[in-house]
Amino acid sequence: MEPNGRIEKPIITLDHVSKRFESAGRVKEVVNDVSLEVNENEFVVLFGPGQCGKTTMINLIAGLELASEGTVTVDEKQVDGPGADRGVVYQTTALFPFCSVMGNVEFGPKSRGIDKKARRERAQYFIDLVGLQGFEKSYPNQLSGGMRQRVGIARAYCNDPKVMLMDEPFGHLDAQTRYMMEEELEKIWQKEKRTVVFVTNNIEEAIYLADRIILLTNCPTTIKQEYVVELPRPRSYVDPEFLKLRRIILENTDETL
Repeated sequence: MEPNGRIEKPIITLDHVSKRFESAGRVKEVVNDVSLEVNENEFVVLFGPGQCGKTTMINLIAGLELASEGTVTVDEKQVDGPGADRGVVYQTTALFPFCSVMGNVEFGPKSRGIDKKARRERAQYFIDLVGLQGFEKSYPNQLSGGMRQRVGIARAYCNDPKVMLMDEPFGHLDAQTRYMMEEELEKIWQKEKRTVVFVTNNIEEAIYLADRIILLTNCPTTIKQEYVVELPRPRSYVDPEFLKLRRIILENTDETL
């Protein structure tokens, strides 16, 4: 049973996963013998120093990279490439510049042949959920950075994935917008449950969002420690227990090489 009282089953499994890259005759190991389970509807944060291999782990789950050793499974199926069951949100949203907000959000259902009325209703629901009602006809170059990330989140949710993979989605935002987006994402996750694996190197962000924090080592990365975050939601950055957990995790975090 999870700390929030929900009984869940693993939906993501990494079983002794390693990843190596070869370039110019040299081999670089980035992920070293990682085993991890993520439960259905759990919000798991991968936290570690910069360039430690967090993005590679997200790409392995997304199917954008394949493991050199070990297996990655999602919903009991071995990952052998990208799939609609996994939505990905990156630091740069990669929105289609020629599409409006509505066009971007409805793109997934449209490409799957869902009729216009149904996909528009679904897209509108997620546009409203991320607080962009009234901007349906706007284009990405007319939006702020935070608004573009809202579109990216709505687009990923609209495709109805089982798993949401988020690779430092707020890393390029200013501090005030970042705090606002963290609050918004937490509200969206509470209302529209999904299994989330979220990458960050910001400790406050990790504690604010996570059910569980996976602390990673320097590259080649492996799991150093896991922390269950039992603080009630919504969380306060100045809560003494929040600050205590922050100190404990940072004391155990590798310095960036």
